[in-house]
Amino acid sequence: MTKVSVNIIQGILILSAICVFSISGAEEITGRQLAQKVFDRDRGKNSVSTAQMVLVSKSGKKRIRHFTTKRIEENGLEKQITRFTAPADIEGTGFLNIEKPGWETEQFLYLPALKRTRRIVSSQKNQRFVNSDFTYEDMERHPVSDYIYKITGSTKVGNIECHILESRPKQGVESQYGLTISMISKNALVPVHVKFYDKKNKHIKTYNVLNLEQVQGIWTETINSMEDHIKNHKTYIKQDKITYNTNIKTDDISRKNLKNY
Repeated sequence: MTKVSVNIIQGILILSAICVFSISGAEEITGRQLAQKVFDRDRGKNSVSTAQMVLVSKSGKKRIRHFTTKRIEENGLEKQITRFTAPADIEGTGFLNIEKPGWETEQFLYLPALKRTRRIVSSQKNQRFVNSDFTYEDMERHPVSDYIYKITGSTKVGNIECHILESRPKQGVESQYGLTISMISKNALVPVHVKFYDKKNKHIKTYNVLNLEQVQGIWTETINSMEDHIKNHKTYIKQDKITYNTNIKTDDISRKNLKNY
């Protein structure tokens, strides 16, 4: 979403390696190293943004939502809070994502109609986030070391030169996906096209970056989409505005503030 979208991309891509390829025609790099570069790319110490989420049904019917997001990074760990501001049926709904040492990620959903906060547990990570085509697993980052990676070649997505990177979760790592194939911009180190496969190797979802630009010198996905091929449903996220390296504080993103709306 603004940063939801960015997080979503980081959660999508956190990878390891087997093959050796050349990046930018210069240094040799393994899939694991490429995954680490994607994970470590500059996204600012924090960001504040407003965005739109457009849900498109099988029949083509559209529903538009508006939300804001605040994200902050400290000591390599991130916290992010998203708040929906319109329409009335979702206004006030909040989502909090907190990374903990050891790569435990806590997620909380605030439901204003019930005036309560619900924790998202591991068994719910494959559920749809506020009925969009993103799941709770898509909303969090994952350790690079949790996956096995392989660079399988190069391609172009539009006019963007990309590496093709395959990612499979290691044995014992919980994930709804058995395989992820990502097209990663060689210049921006951003995944611009991602195919998701289930444990039976069925292509179930596709993520696309529809507009990639530099904001304050930081490569930013200003329009992206996720398509669910099983439900024939699609979600678009369009950033209205994003500002990096602001004066927000870590206390601005907390369980207390999640309930304060």
